[in-house]
Amino acid sequence: MLVPELYCSDLARSLTFYKDILGFSLRYERPEERFAFLDFEGASLMLEQPCDPSRIWLSGSLEQPYGRGVNFQIEVQAVDPFYARVISAGLRPFWEMEERWYRCKNNVQGNRQFVLADPDGYLLRFFQNLGTKPVKPT
Repeated sequence: MLVPELYCSDLARSLTFYKDILGFSLRYERPEERFAFLDFEGASLMLEQPCDPSRIWLSGSLEQPYGRGVNFQIEVQAVDPFYARVISAGLRPFWEMEERWYRCKNNVQGNRQFVLADPDGYLLRFFQNLGTKPVKPT
């Protein structure tokens, strides 16, 4: 199991985004440490607003946007209603909804997907699996 822990600049703002807009559930939190553990359809992540300088693990300076160079792929059961909820909340996708097929050996795997940036710039690629099919010969 891999559970990313994302530093955020404002835990309350991030919790509003993840819980109230996207529908993640709060598994547990440690308010005194500005920490929360969230779940969404089997995907988990941790959020932390750094508050103890002796407990901040950084490989470089923490500058906005925090999420440079990373995107998290999160599978959802039904991506179209989820996308509609995101749009109706007034959020603008980083990458609009698309159907994309990725080659994997002798097959292609399909995703219906879109990408959304969280308040700190972490990219979240929500997708619905469209299955696999053989690669067409050229």
